[in-house]
Amino acid sequence: MEAALKALVEDEVAGDPEGGARWIRRSLESLQRALAEQGYALCREAVRRLLHKMGIRPKSNVKCLTPQDHPDRDRQFQHIQAQVVAFRKAGWPIISVDTKKKELIGRFQKDGRVWCAEATQVYIHDFPGDAVGKAVPYGIYDVLHNRGYVAVGQSADTPEFAVDAIVWWWENFGQQLFPQGSELLILADGGGSNGYRSRLWKQQLQLKLVDAFGLSVTVCHYPTGASKWNPVEHRLFSEISKTWAGTPLTSFEIMLECIRSTTTVAGLQVEAVLIDTEYKTGIRVSDAEMETLVLERHDTCPDWNYTIRPRKTGSNF
Repeated sequence: MEAALKALVEDEVAGDPEGGARWIRRSLESLQRALAEQGYALCREAVRRLLHKMGIRPKSNVKCLTPQDHPDRDRQFQHIQAQVVAFRKAGWPIISVDTKKKELIGRFQKDGRVWCAEATQVYIHDFPGDAVGKAVPYGIYDVLHNRGYVAVGQSADTPEFAVDAIVWWWENFGQQLFPQGSELLILADGGGSNGYRSRLWKQQLQLKLVDAFGLSVTVCHYPTGASKWNPVEHRLFSEISKTWAGTPLTSFEIMLECIRSTTTVAGLQVEAVLIDTEYKTGIRVSDAEMETLVLERHDTCPDWNYTIRPRKTGSNF
């Protein structure tokens, strides 16, 4: 009987030649029927036990593999830490930025539970066509003051949007919190709208933030696969997710209320604004335009670390 089952699965067994793990592509029902055709009347449980004896068991995929770390990963983390220490000592602003996952606005299910007399009815499926709109939350975390700021866009997640969000923060909050601040440190992921490869990100920083306010801006990007170390992720976005867990974001106003009501025992406060600008994608910055930027790359990991200086003194500074 065991030999018959082994013969059946011989051509159906897949596995890892290095790790020794094995699995089969056929279902228990299929094997049960095939054995019955050979005169072996076995129930599914008996087939299961025989497979276990052969070292074949049901398994789920396990997320445990990571790409090989970039050779400069440790150097970059050390450089980021050195920049943070220097800016903190000088009393200059340090912000951590990133875009949170886009959210459909409407009667869509949100994981989690809330205390209520009656559960909110939501759509069975998350079809974009049923949405009131799509929200793009861009988060800004003030490392020195433990304050969060979220600009909620309604268009595309572009470098223009990212810089507009930072400008909103600086105009309305940053300047008041750091009246003597002439330097700004931005900690960002390596990809996305504020990615290190983006020319438009650098060009918009130069135009709308650096030149406009006479502010020197240093940007340090986290290595690929290290976004969880970006403070905005675990100090702001994770707390916002807890706040709206189980609460359908039926309107942009509800979303903003959830963001603004986010607090922690450590004293986190969060502000939010809705940005209705329609952003275009695919905008290119020419080599000639890039040459006009006052961009100084650092000696350490120059692709990931750079400072943009003003081309002229901003009238708003």
